[in-house]
Amino acid sequence: MSSNVRLPAAQQFGWRLGSLLGLLLIWQLSALWVASDELPPPAQVWQSLSVEWHSGDLQLHISATLRRVVAAFLVAMLLGTALGMLMGSSRRADALLDSWLLIALNIPALVVIILCYLWLGLSDTAAVIAVALNKIPTVIVTVREGARAIDRELLDVGRAFRLSRSKRFWRIYLPQLSPYLMAAARSGLSLIWKIVLVVELMGRSDGVGFQLGVFFQFFDIASILAYTLAFGAIILSIEYLLVQPLERRANRWRQHG
Repeated sequence: MSSNVRLPAAQQFGWRLGSLLGLLLIWQLSALWVASDELPPPAQVWQSLSVEWHSGDLQLHISATLRRVVAAFLVAMLLGTALGMLMGSSRRADALLDSWLLIALNIPALVVIILCYLWLGLSDTAAVIAVALNKIPTVIVTVREGARAIDRELLDVGRAFRLSRSKRFWRIYLPQLSPYLMAAARSGLSLIWKIVLVVELMGRSDGVGFQLGVFFQFFDIASILAYTLAFGAIILSIEYLLVQPLERRANRWRQHG
């Protein structure tokens, strides 16, 4: 079977479920072997997760984190995409902004977070801006490469057929750019999740990062793992129920658009 052929949905689900169950089994066996509070077994973590759920704390902190993730993701994607398209399409803009981009890519995330809190205060606005600023440069880089790879001859064909600028953008330009946009979105989510937790740990009074900091102070490893599992479940749900379907739709649009 060719490696490019996708498995049927049922087989994909079976392999993924089997992989997760295998990880659970390894965890259980490791906990039995270590026999220490430093590695609680799955049952203990599940019990902690249940307590957090019934108290309402889990929903409160996860919803706060999700709000920040969504806001920072939208800001980063909108600004990063616009700047990436500009730099990929204009040599002058690329030459003007490239040095700024290199600096932004290499400034540590912690520095950006601290400065945003010092300048804007310990607020949600500062938290979202700090996360977005850390992600925008990587979106720019990915989208810029996509804009550079656009087939200009296809755009010329659109002009020859007297398509309007908006139709050339939606029917020719964007379908070619869509794989790069999806790559930027996927990598963006993976980075934003992590930075949001650091932002919450340093300067917010709610969210998963804040709660993990509380558990750390009490050396509550079971609760830390419980929130990690809940967070992981949300990430997997977004990936399989939202990101991958959008990616498949974008690819069909690219092929048949």
